[in-house]
Amino acid sequence: MQIQSILLACLEREGRAMSRRELFHLARLEQENPVLLKKALDGLVEEGQILVTQKHKLISSKTAGLVPARILSLSSGFAFARSQEKGDVFIPGRHLNQALPGDLVLLKVKQSPKGWEGSVEFIVRKGKREITGRVVKNGRKLEISPDAGVRYNIKVVSSKKAKMTEGSKVRVALSYDKEGRQATARVVRSYGSAQSAKVCADSIVDMEGIPADFPPEVQVEARNMAEQGIREEDLTDRRDLRDQAIFTIDGPDAKDLDDAVSVCRTMKGYSLGVHIADVSHYVPMGSTLDQEALKRGTSVYFADRVIPMLPTELSNGVCSLDAGSDKLTVSALIELDSKGDFISCDFVKSIIRSKVRGVYGEVNDLFAGTASDAVKTKYKPMADTLLVMKELSNILKEKARSRGSMDFASSECKFILDEEGRVQDIQPREQGLAEQMIEQLMICANQAAARYAKREKVPFVYRVHEQPDPERIEALKRVADVMGFQTRKLKPGVQTKDLANLLDASAHTPFCHVISHQIIRAMAKARYDPNPLGHYGLSLEDYCHFTSPIRRYPDLMVHRILKDLISGKTKGQMEKTYGGVVEDISQQSTDCEIRAMTAERRCEDCYKAEYMASRVGEQLEGVVSGVAPHGIYVELPNTVEGLVRSDMLPGEFQYDGEFYYVSGKTGQKIGVGDSMEIEVLRADVSSGQIDFKALSYTPFQGSDQ
Repeated sequence: MQIQSILLACLEREGRAMSRRELFHLARLEQENPVLLKKALDGLVEEGQILVTQKHKLISSKTAGLVPARILSLSSGFAFARSQEKGDVFIPGRHLNQALPGDLVLLKVKQSPKGWEGSVEFIVRKGKREITGRVVKNGRKLEISPDAGVRYNIKVVSSKKAKMTEGSKVRVALSYDKEGRQATARVVRSYGSAQSAKVCADSIVDMEGIPADFPPEVQVEARNMAEQGIREEDLTDRRDLRDQAIFTIDGPDAKDLDDAVSVCRTMKGYSLGVHIADVSHYVPMGSTLDQEALKRGTSVYFADRVIPMLPTELSNGVCSLDAGSDKLTVSALIELDSKGDFISCDFVKSIIRSKVRGVYGEVNDLFAGTASDAVKTKYKPMADTLLVMKELSNILKEKARSRGSMDFASSECKFILDEEGRVQDIQPREQGLAEQMIEQLMICANQAAARYAKREKVPFVYRVHEQPDPERIEALKRVADVMGFQTRKLKPGVQTKDLANLLDASAHTPFCHVISHQIIRAMAKARYDPNPLGHYGLSLEDYCHFTSPIRRYPDLMVHRILKDLISGKTKGQMEKTYGGVVEDISQQSTDCEIRAMTAERRCEDCYKAEYMASRVGEQLEGVVSGVAPHGIYVELPNTVEGLVRSDMLPGEFQYDGEFYYVSGKTGQKIGVGDSMEIEVLRADVSSGQIDFKALSYTPFQGSDQ
């Protein structure tokens, strides 16, 4: 927020404590909305950037010689905190001031021979102070082996509200013992066996605060809307596209089909139609349904389930663009020239009838010439359209490559489950031509929607991706240097195209996933914002999310704004309706996206561990994917990654502090890209941690750069 930056800069420039009135005067913000000023100031206090003195004056933490940080982990006798300014800070146990993982604290820091060392001066805001773990036996007593956050078994002080048995997955509330030295646990909920990935997923959903069930009033409203169907008055001012060759292409298991496409050649190039489910028609702004959707922010996808943003009566029912059914949509009708450049774009409320329920795998078979007769028959009405669609998507993809859009190596996987929901196999998820084709068409529609809103200067929710952090670009440069790649252009202000070139150079080397991961780490996180700040990763000036309103709230909001523009609402009316909410919606949607991604990633780790638990003792071949002080990470062909702890390496290898483990005897190095034969030692489903033992390794012979 710009006001926050001004306030903080003013306090740091003055270097002293002052009243609110004096701060607003010196910052020249006296004429600003008092509500916005209070919100900005309260936010800075909550983040620990500003302190309120006993005399109710304000002073910046920096001026007070303190550093905001969050407690990362707690070990017996010490802890680590992470500061945006100083990085990781070591905190001796005697200086913890009873802080716990997740707490936002203010540290007094000093340089030590081993890095930054700090002491907790204030706990600005306590974290959740709850973690999950597995019940273990220590003699006659039961203790908690935490999944993360606390690195020693915790003594249980109470479990009155939850049944606690050895081997069960539990949620505990943390506090300190009477001496204030050791963390203790009060069990608040038991989920079931800690060796079941499904049970562990339940605990993750609960811990992340993701609503699993819809309130009765939301379900009632959804049913009423679904039963309403399409009425005669709903067709007013809608363009009838039911006779056009429109169809969907999705995964075989998808039930919430929210996008359909149509393409044809024109004298000037191509006419592209991207037809998106008109979810906003069934979810009025401010309704009970809408409030619940905003609270959820996004659908969340796990190996064995989907937690939808909207009830299934809508997501899988009246809104889903099922073949052969009339459906209400919002259509982006885009005219492109032969080079894929925009000629014009029109957004209309529409009604469609999808002709085919396309499936990615089937379309890929058609493109590869391996489709069965049944598949050929199914797609015969769309055969010519598919070829034109493929042709256009190739043009758009090449256009994206020329401007520097990055194509990251995928490390996604798909889980094969049995009837009881246990993992039977894990396979890398591959993106075929059909998936890439639809992706390009959706990007085109998202770009068109953002351009339209920006041109009309109305309140909006943009998808933004800002410039990479210069320090992280420098770290990327060091890694790429060691791997033998050209890094001359890796510097502050690096162009998207230069990072894309590095990705391409690494594509057919063992460093592919590592370079991809390092670039992702270097870049800012994509987020939602009311300002058109551009999308660095796609190398686009204007971008938003328009194509998935069934499963993402920002798309739903974008639809409302576009429909009001279509209906002729004035800028004044648009400002009155949306001006006060787009910032909050952007932040809420970003927070929900982060929550969903965190939960999905943690659940995926549990399912991978469940699968590898059945393979303990097996010897497998993998590739070193990362090195760290505590050991070497090895990735198997099925995307499972495990840790070879430093004390389990063959020979006397020591970490060099950056990129390698080096043998003190022979000088040999183990680094990213090396092949390694491992034995599966342990797979803990509860924490999602997998341990390997190194048996042998083969150094990578170097890239061809």
